[in-house]
Amino acid sequence: MIKNCLFPVAGYGTRFLPATKAMPKEILPVVNKPLVQYGVEEAVAAGMNNIGFVTGRGKRAIEDHFDISYELEHQIQGSGKEGLLASIRHLIENNQFSFTRQREMKGLGHAILTGRNLVGENPFGVVLADDLCVVEPGEDEVMAQMAKLYNQFRCSIVAIQEVPPEETNKYGVIAGECMKEGLYRITDMVEKPDPKDAPSNLAIIGRYILTPDIFEIIENTPAGKNGEVQITDALMTQAKNGCVLAYKFKGKRFDCGSIDGFVEATNYVYENIYKKS
Repeated sequence: MIKNCLFPVAGYGTRFLPATKAMPKEILPVVNKPLVQYGVEEAVAAGMNNIGFVTGRGKRAIEDHFDISYELEHQIQGSGKEGLLASIRHLIENNQFSFTRQREMKGLGHAILTGRNLVGENPFGVVLADDLCVVEPGEDEVMAQMAKLYNQFRCSIVAIQEVPPEETNKYGVIAGECMKEGLYRITDMVEKPDPKDAPSNLAIIGRYILTPDIFEIIENTPAGKNGEVQITDALMTQAKNGCVLAYKFKGKRFDCGSIDGFVEATNYVYENIYKKS
């Protein structure tokens, strides 16, 4: 079973300025919980109890969130508000959290490489908190779906979804051989291609399971699109040398890195989760 999950959270969140001038975008609340907590809960539901954060300057609030707040808890002890901390207390008490800092913004591939010391030479998950994924009641969370696939195939796996062809320039896009419904063996992968050059409309979203050999591949991957070390380039090398799978997950994904997606996610969670809890 995969025990480790990385959260690259060093980005500046410039699309949410001025709100993110002094607060990490990952702490922005979707109704009553920070965005990043949804991702951690998803990882934990997949059995990934060692949570590693690759942070940057100005991200201290994330570390504080996954720690005890003695002053606050003392103030509300015995009141009706104490129960509002139940979900985060459960996470803190039953999981391990570690942090390292990405000193330079050199792309997602570099951020994952920076987290190597947090996961060791073990397979691990990667969750991009910007992507909020929800599933129907009774269904496995997306990371749990992918963990089951990893237990079967023992190779790197990326989550994908179909996107409008004109939006392929926002994503890493794959082409592959269909192994069964919703599962592809990757044969090509391009970072943010122009729609006319995209190999398909199957876009990678912010859920990965990676084997530890990816670290050495990243180390030898030159900067690509936008001068950054792209995880898609490293994964393409891994696919050529072995196997990388793409999985069309069951569930709904919201792009909370954009204001429109964040508002859509907030409305959905309020109507379909918060009001029914």
